[in-house]
Amino acid sequence: MKPEWKGVYPALTTKFTSDDSLDIPAFLKNIEAQIDAGVHGCVIGGSLGEASTLTQAEKVALLKAAVSHVNDRIPVIMNIAEQSTADAVSAAQNAQTNGADGLMMLPPMRYPSDSRETVEFYKAVATSCDLPIMTYNNPYDYKIEITLPMFEELLKLDTIEATKESTRDVTNVTRMRNAFGDDIKILCGVDTLALEELALGVDGWVAGLVDAFPRETVVIYELVQQGRLAEARDIYRWFMPLLELDIHPKLVQYIKLAEVATGIGTENVRPPRLPLIGEERAHVQKIIDGALATRPEMPQI
Repeated sequence: MKPEWKGVYPALTTKFTSDDSLDIPAFLKNIEAQIDAGVHGCVIGGSLGEASTLTQAEKVALLKAAVSHVNDRIPVIMNIAEQSTADAVSAAQNAQTNGADGLMMLPPMRYPSDSRETVEFYKAVATSCDLPIMTYNNPYDYKIEITLPMFEELLKLDTIEATKESTRDVTNVTRMRNAFGDDIKILCGVDTLALEELALGVDGWVAGLVDAFPRETVVIYELVQQGRLAEARDIYRWFMPLLELDIHPKLVQYIKLAEVATGIGTENVRPPRLPLIGEERAHVQKIIDGALATRPEMPQI
């Protein structure tokens, strides 16, 4: 199912059992909750999916399970986050072989590649398979920015179609639109900037708290598309304390705790991550409990 790169795309968490193996039933339960809420696609094995701790075999297992379960109801996107060009090419080809509908792709991991190296890294993957690609532009966390001149080069490739905009500079949305118009799809990648960037005309939202609160996320997106900004703003204001959990180094643990609270996830993480304890856990739980106690009724969309 070819992605349109618009709408809400959950960056799915990876579910683990208590003995640190993949929990496929819990993973699929969450995907079904996302589909029921009206999401437009999903991303497997991203940063929120603990990609750095997953083996290629585990990534393929998650992909196969998702593709089979989703059954073409939404596009399934596989994240590529590798250190070497050869490994990135291999991961992309594995994704295509095992049914992915598209790729989300980070620049090289660990090595801070320069502009030429980053462009060539993307080109190598983009020409190695037929899957459409969404670049992941996140210099805040990964220290490599895909600049406008770099996008100009990348957009010469037919398979590079979209970008996950995570620079945390909302003006970059307008710069991208001014430079490329609709030649590239832009999806907000930072939960706490989603309404602002949707109002500026991004095509979608690769979201984090959607993993625990799928309906609210979809409703905000749809309200903006309908021009109902005041209604979207009210929900967004309620949502903000939760959305801020997405911009913390422990976003995985925080969002998984929220998934437990809404009944569509588990708290298990893969070491070196550990479950929250003590005052930190109490603080995050208080935010979640406060949001649930004041959870607004969703309007018709």
